[in-house]
This record gives sequence, C-alpha cells and structure tokens, in this order.
Amino acid sequence: QVQLVESGGGLVQAGGSLRLSCAASGRTFSSYVMGWFRQAPGKEREFVAAINRSGGSTYYADSVKGRFTISRENAKNTVYLQMNSLKPEDTAVYYCAAARSVIASIDSGRYDYWGQGIQVTVSS
Repeated sequence: QVQLVESGGGLVQAGGSLRLSCAASGRTFSSYVMGWFRQAPGKEREFVAAINRSGGSTYYADSVKGRFTISRENAKNTVYLQMNSLKPEDTAVYYCAAARSVIASIDSGRYDYWGQGIQVTVSS
C-alpha cells in the first residue's frame, strides 16, 4: 500500500511558476513509476507527465512539453512537477499517481495509487 500526498498548489498569475511535490509513504518508492494527471472542471482526467523508476526517462503531454518538468528523489520518496510559463488553461486539480510497473504510462488505468489532488489556479 502506498499513500500519496500532494503539496505546492495554489493561485498564480499567467506566466508564473509553481512546483508541486508528492510525498509517498513506504519503503518501496523506487519500485514505482510515478505520474501526474490533472482534471479541469467539466473535463476528464488527463495525463500530464510520467517518470520511470530510476528517473532516467520522462514523458509529457504535448500541452505541457517544454514548460513542465517531472523529477523524483527516491531517497526522499518524493516526485516533483515544476510548472513554468503557466497558462489559464493549466487550471485544474492535479493528482499524483503511482504504478507498479516497469514502463511509464500515459494511461490512468495503469496507476494503482492516487493522491487526493491539489488545486492549481492560473489567473489571466
């Protein structure tokens, strides 16, 4: 069982930056692929970014590529999402997720554990 807790969300102006953190419980964090997803009001949950177990490979949605960076510190059981050049359309609840998998996936159905979500609001 893995518990995930997100932090770092909030309100920011367009063009600004935020860094989300996701702290995981347990001693097997490094065995999980980690991902970030988001859900805006009235929309389905969508993939944002994923990182493999070692942190050597990362994957991004086209909408955030070049602006967002996912990283992880296995020694601290934490995954991060650095979000730069934020746009109003980035406004959503952001979720951290963990998958018992070798390969990172953009498919939310492949993730086994989810955080409670954290609000990110970008004003224009």
